[in-house]
Amino acid sequence: METVHLDIVVNGKVQGVRFRETTKYVADQAGIKGFIRNEPDGSVYIEAEAARWELDAFMEWCGDGPDRARVESCTFKAGELKHFKDFVIVKR
Repeated sequence: METVHLDIVVNGKVQGVRFRETTKYVADQAGIKGFIRNEPDGSVYIEAEAARWELDAFMEWCGDGPDRARVESCTFKAGELKHFKDFVIVKR
């Protein structure tokens, strides 16, 4: 099982709707490692590492988000493995 790394940017109404907290819960349940943080432009930035099949389901979830979110776009880019130990919320 090969681990892959994704950089994810989610745009829309994704701040102030518990997007980070819900994403952490989903990631923890799926065994995904990495982090999530709010960006100054109103987007959410995620780095995630797991097996490809786990990330496929995670990417689909990120495209929807929690109930109160309104995701307008979600971009994914492969990146270099960083070997995260957990999935954490980064607060600025």
